[in-house]
Amino acid sequence: MFKILIDTCVWLDLAKDYQQQALLAALEELVQQGEIELVLPRTIIDEFARNKDRVIEQSSRSISSTLKRVKEVVEKFGDPQQKSVVISQLNDVDHRLPILGEAAVDMVSRIERLFSSTPAIEISDAVKLRAAQRAIDKRAPFHRQRNGIDDAILIEIYADLIGESEVAGNQFAFISHNTHDFSHPNANKKLPHPDIGACFSTTRSLYFISLSEALQYIQPEQFEDLMIEHNWVEEPRRLTEIVEAIDEFSTKVWYNRHQVRREKIEAGLVEIVEKEHFPIKNHETRPIQRDIWEGALKSAARVEERFGLDDLGPWDDFEWGMINGKLSALRWVLGDKWDMLDT
Repeated sequence: MFKILIDTCVWLDLAKDYQQQALLAALEELVQQGEIELVLPRTIIDEFARNKDRVIEQSSRSISSTLKRVKEVVEKFGDPQQKSVVISQLNDVDHRLPILGEAAVDMVSRIERLFSSTPAIEISDAVKLRAAQRAIDKRAPFHRQRNGIDDAILIEIYADLIGESEVAGNQFAFISHNTHDFSHPNANKKLPHPDIGACFSTTRSLYFISLSEALQYIQPEQFEDLMIEHNWVEEPRRLTEIVEAIDEFSTKVWYNRHQVRREKIEAGLVEIVEKEHFPIKNHETRPIQRDIWEGALKSAARVEERFGLDDLGPWDDFEWGMINGKLSALRWVLGDKWDMLDT
């Protein structure tokens, strides 16, 4: 079994990037299957809890502020012939920002579920003393004139882990994105700093700066299968797609209502008048002004040319209900009330 200690920075980077959902899912499954056991010091739980709200907020806010500035630049200096296309694409991204924020909330919740199912390692006085001694000796992670006590505690806990676990077959991995404090300063960043080099070897205890590379090493075939399985994610529809669909369905609903009005006129139930008079006594037989009706006929002809008669009905009750239901749902997504079917 592989016992892995994942630094807080890795968990936070995982949480704020919705494109890492497949990687998190692969980790979850490998843990559930017993291929991997998480090593979870209390400091990681506490640090993640302190920073998770910031990660959720920044996952959409940083993009939103950048997007706003880009829109302003395009509006002022963009090519007039291309400006509308660019703004439309930026609006699509803007529409998806709340979804990205929700994805971060989901990622945080999944990580916290992993934490809740993993026994937390409390920080002993011995670990604290050894971490403090690192600071006095200015050994990594204190070699950069910064307060690295939490990082030092992680290394000391990891050192205890590999020293106490002599069970045959057990292997260990330490994973961190913090290459400044843990990686070799003058060589490949994938190598540990010489001050912590004693904790690692070529087979039993390994150092990684990428969770993906670590899981790939631990279970190569299974990891690839899991990534393929979970990498397929349904992307939310772009704003332009939703607006185009609303236009199509509202146009078809209008055309159907126009045909009903036409049948009533041909049957003599509705009268064409030169000028409509108010108030309206009966909306079922409300007359229609000639100029308005002539405009409606021209609009209907354009609809027929656009869609073709075969795609304009007539529809049975089920099909008609589907069209109206789709229109209502799409409008609701963009902020209208349910059952908003005006045309």
